[in-house]
Amino acid sequence: MAVRSALFALVFYIGSLVPIFYGLVAAPFGSKGVRHAGRIWAQLHHWCARHILKIEVRVEGVIPDYPVLYAIKHESMFETVEVLVLFRDPAVLVKKELTDIPLWGRVATLHGVIPIDRDGGAKALRLLIKAAKASAAEGRSLVIFPEGTRVPHGESPPLRAGFAGLYRQIGLPVVPVAMDSGRLSPRHSFVKRPGVITFRFGDVIPPGMDRAEAEAIVHREINVLNDGA
Repeated sequence: MAVRSALFALVFYIGSLVPIFYGLVAAPFGSKGVRHAGRIWAQLHHWCARHILKIEVRVEGVIPDYPVLYAIKHESMFETVEVLVLFRDPAVLVKKELTDIPLWGRVATLHGVIPIDRDGGAKALRLLIKAAKASAAEGRSLVIFPEGTRVPHGESPPLRAGFAGLYRQIGLPVVPVAMDSGRLSPRHSFVKRPGVITFRFGDVIPPGMDRAEAEAIVHREINVLNDGA
């Protein structure tokens, strides 16, 4: 497993330079090329996970064919990349520090990721909502990891406040997504194990529900794959 993990890191991170530079070159000609570069990058990750790490992806439930707000369990880097394979050009909410990564951060910004500035206060929240509304107006789905950070598999911390604000302001239906990547790719662990990672899509939550009720449903549904749930 250690050898496979090292080979995965070598192939994926060096190979990532190709779509990154493609995205930078394509940027002056519009967003289409940048988004294509993002999909190539995600497909590279998917291929490396499948053929080097021997990690398969299983999808349970229905993936909507219209814009929604996906609220996804967050246990590993795996799902932050895999969403670009599962969904068509989603706008992913990520912590602002990731957009500061040289080259990758620039392409990610051009691709349309929405940075979350946790220390930015009310102004940062207004900018986030504005960017999210603009992406939704383009017909793009939004992806948020409502726990705010990666958590060990089996843990179920409360949702961050930002999810409720986004749900209330954007007006998109919410689809909770449970997944269990932490079993095979634990946070802070270099070694990854072979197996199957499941994405389980819950029922659509309509916009306009009571905040507490919507949060309770999302919290329950994204944790259904926890061990012992």
